[in-house]
Order: sequence, then structure tokens, then C-alpha cells
Amino acid sequence: MEEREGEVRWDGLCSRDAAARDAALDTIGQAVLRRAESIASGAAADGLPVPAARDGLGEALARLLMLSKRCPFPDVREKSEAILSGVQELGIRIPRPLGHGPSRFIPEKETIQVGKEDATMHTLFAESFATLGRLDNVTLVMVFHPQYLESFLKTQHYLLQMDGPLPLHYRHYIGIMAAARHQCSYLVNLHVNDFLHVGGDPKWLNGLENAPQKLQNLGELNKMLAHRPWLITKEHIEQLLKTEENSWSLAELIHAVVLLTHYHSLASFTFGCGISPEIDCEGGHTFRPPSVSNYCICDITNGYHGVDEIHASPAGSIPVSSTESVCEVEALMEKMKQLQECRDEEEASQEEMATRFEREKRESMLVCSSEDEESAATRDVSRHFEDTSYGYKDFSRHGMHVPTFRVQDYSWEDHGYSLVNRLYPDVGQLLDEKFHIAYNLTYNTMAMHKDVDTSMLRRAIWNYIHCMFGIRYDDYDYGEINQLLDRSFKVYIKTVVCTPEKTTKRMYDSFWRQFEHSEKVHVNLLLVEARMQAELLYALRAITRYMT
Repeated sequence: MEEREGEVRWDGLCSRDAAARDAALDTIGQAVLRRAESIASGAAADGLPVPAARDGLGEALARLLMLSKRCPFPDVREKSEAILSGVQELGIRIPRPLGHGPSRFIPEKETIQVGKEDATMHTLFAESFATLGRLDNVTLVMVFHPQYLESFLKTQHYLLQMDGPLPLHYRHYIGIMAAARHQCSYLVNLHVNDFLHVGGDPKWLNGLENAPQKLQNLGELNKMLAHRPWLITKEHIEQLLKTEENSWSLAELIHAVVLLTHYHSLASFTFGCGISPEIDCEGGHTFRPPSVSNYCICDITNGYHGVDEIHASPAGSIPVSSTESVCEVEALMEKMKQLQECRDEEEASQEEMATRFEREKRESMLVCSSEDEESAATRDVSRHFEDTSYGYKDFSRHGMHVPTFRVQDYSWEDHGYSLVNRLYPDVGQLLDEKFHIAYNLTYNTMAMHKDVDTSMLRRAIWNYIHCMFGIRYDDYDYGEINQLLDRSFKVYIKTVVCTPEKTTKRMYDSFWRQFEHSEKVHVNLLLVEARMQAELLYALRAITRYMT
């Protein structure tokens, strides 16, 4: 089973045609069983116990395990299970999943189960599988909100696979660079595989210094966009566009900027929702038999896999009475009602609105964005970027002042959208649609309450994130933020947006304790899109200034 042959065979499973998938899986099954029989018979001839899977068989078995659990096509799931059973009958140990579903924060039984999805979700799953060759855990968590997921997948597909200024292997390498800034090994691993699959040079993966100088030059912009986008100037853009033989074209740079911001914000979602490693990736499976030291054997037979499944309620490990949580929801709804009444009665002056923004901006710097946990970049991830010590810093620390970014002077709608669409056709439209869906998405519910207008709360979350980036809306009263977002929620927001690698399950559990997991995922969609738009605004403004 040579790796290149295996690549060709696996590709056939992405077909939307059942007969083509069936033929591809027959070929895979024959190759896997042939290799397994060779290992088993060799051991028998030498009088030795059957060894563990080796020589590429382990990777193939892990891939089959993923297909048996995560493929949207029932025929592929069933056949993959049958192949694994055939290997097991030869005495070779097959892998089992580690973890309990697509998220470490959300109990598996509360996520959408593959094979039990409705028709709309099945279409999205099938489209995702056909496009990516897998049904990844990000998709399985985002599908709580199918309308958003459809827009997200369409945009990501266009950025990575459709015609565009950058070659395919550059796109995946830029994805690796962006995800690595937040030490997001989940996304790095996925794009390392994709990079190799589209013909990328394996040497580049040994470190950014082994990539072409043109990509190395992008490192500075990647670093600032991820951690301090307010520092980007037209001079940074000029350096990239005027570096002789390693220069970027404007169209290429727009493509790169959109990819960088996409993967910075997707790293926020990955950590914010506790996305688990993919079943067939490192950390997603094991060949060791289950240990019975932590739970009784009856739990294994009943499908219980470990102590983490204790977190079955939204409150998780944070002890709290249901009465207290209900009171939190009622209090939040009452504040929304009072704020609406105040809006109707009087409107603050422009001077007072500006003062409230500056106060909220200062206070956002005092919100601790982590539980004082230093997360050092692992070697495997840190080699994909330079200056590993460079991280998020509040923009007015150490006496340095950065002028407020007024949306009235440069906005996505009036400036950024048209610039992106002009230099990278259709992408501006795709991004605009995705921003609007995330911002306007509502089911008119809050925890157990129905028929609730949540627009005030959604706007407070979006504007708080932009406020952390120094971005101000002249027509918004920033006094509302402190009324609607409590401290634990602010800590979660700031951590997920600014230092996502430090997000913990305790942070996720500690805000909105009576809300559904789908509502917390909804919050993460707002964080993802508000962060991406903030980064884009700073980068696109710098590009506009360079062009004029």
C-alpha cells in the first residue's frame, strides 16, 4: 500500500455517485485486507503473535475508522465497518476513537449525529464530504446553524479550490501559517495533509525558512493581523508589493489577506468550541485497548467511554442551581427591556457617546483574557511562523496611543467590500453574505424563552469585539455593553478573540449557564465574523491608502 496509490484510491470516495464510491471502497478493502493478511501470515510462519498494524496499514485503518463514524453516506459507513471487522478477525488490532464527539465542550449526545440528520443537513454534509474528502468536526459543530454553515462552506471552498490569484499549495500553506500563529494544531494538521495532497513541497513543512522568500515575507503581516492589526500601515503593504522578484501583486495580496483572516478567526472558533482532533488524525484515535481502571466494564458495553461525559448539562463543571441560572436569563431580558425603554425616551449626545466608547475601550483592556496560563507553542506548530514571542497586546499599553478607527470613515460596506470584489471577484460578495448571516441570525429564543428580539444582544457582542480592536460606531451607545455582557462573558469573548489557544472548558461553562449549546455556538459565529471583519478593515484600509 504505497502512499501515492492510497491517495488515488481514497479520492474515489468523494464521488456523489454511489456506484463509484462502492467501486473505490472495494479497491481499498482489497488492498487493506491483502496487507493485513500478509502481516498476519508472516507472524504465524515465524511463530510470533500478530503484530500491530504497520507499513501504512495503521493510517489506512484510522481513515476507515473515520469513514465508519463520520461519512454522510450509509453505504460507505457500513462497508468501512466491514473492512475493519475483517482486519480484526485476522488478529490485528483496529483503532478506536479517543474523545467523545466533535467537541470537548459539548456532550456528543447533544450534537447532530451523522446518519440521523435531516434532509437539509444531509445535503450540507454530503457537499462538505465531496468537497473536502471528509466531514470534519468544525462542520459537525457549525451545523447547529445550517444557514451559516452553507455560507461558510461555500466561501471556504472558493478561497481554497476555485480559480484565484494564488496557486493551490500556496493557499494551504498560508492556512498553515495563519493557524500556527495561535498554535492551532487541529487546523495545521488538516492543511498539512491538504498541502501535500495538492503537490506542495514537503521541505516547506520543516519550517517557514524553507518556504519561498515570497511566503516568508508574508510572515510580518500574518503576525500583525493575528495579534495587533491596528499597527498595519501602508508601508507594510508597500514592502510586500515592491520587493522586486519576490513581490506580491495586489490581487495575490488580497487573496492572502482573506485567507489569513479566515484562518485566524477559524482558530478562534476551533478553540472557542473545544473542537476535538479528527478521528483519523493524531490524538483522534488509539490502537491501545480501553483501560478499565477508570470505569466499570458495564460502562464499556453501554457505549460510555470515559469520565469526560459527565459534562452532560450546559452548566458543565460549574456548580450552579437551576434557579440561579434562570434568574440570570430573566435579569438579562429585563435589562434588554429597560435599555429599549431608555432608547425610546432619550438619546445621549455625541460627546457622551464618544466618552462611553473610550471608557469601554479602556475597560476592555482590564479584562484578563486568560486564566494566567502560558501556552508555549509546540515545536511542530511553531516552526510555521517566526517570532513566537509576538502575541496580543492591548493597543494603549505602555503609553502608546492608537487613534480610534471610526467606521464612518472606513467601513466594510462602503469601502472594503468593493475593494475585495474588484481585486478578487465574487469573494467580496461571499464574505458580505457570511457577515450578514452571522450578524442577523436569530431564532427569537433565549434559553427557555421564545419570541424574544435578540438584536440588541447580538449587536452588543459584535460591537464589543470591534471595540477591543479600537473600532467605533458613532451611532452606538457603548454604555449598553456593560449592561448586557457580564464579566465572565467578557473574559470568554476576549480570550476566544485575542488569545484563543488559552480558552478553557471552565470559561465556556461559566457564561450563559442556562443557555443551549447551540446558542453558545451562535456566540462563537459572531466572534468569528466580527474578528475577521476587524482584521480585514485594518488591512484593507492600509491597502487603500497605499493605492491612493
